Amino acid sequence: MEVKIVDYGASTSSKRYYVTCRVTGIDLETQKKLEKRVEGKVTLKNGDMYITTYFEEEYFPFKSQEAQYKPEDFVAREEIEMIVYLTSLLEED
Repeated sequence: MEVKIVDYGASTSSKRYYVTCRVTGIDLETQKKLEKRVEGKVTLKNGDMYITTYFEEEYFPFKSQEAQYKPEDFVAREEIEMIVYLTSLLEED
């Protein structure tokens, strides 16, 4: 399983903060399990799974001043955290 952050920021229409990641390297059965269990908006597209997670402003991981200086560190951390989260959802069987 690979996770890549593809977008993050503040939605102008909903006034909410979000992080969208693309999940690759998982089969259709695993996608279906995750689709039922994951929190957030899930979209399946061209064999990849896109998960959008919404945050309140104070919990948005890219809002801090440190994230502005080293965004690549924060992106990498969020990708690792998403892998851990998704793996834990799959262990619920």
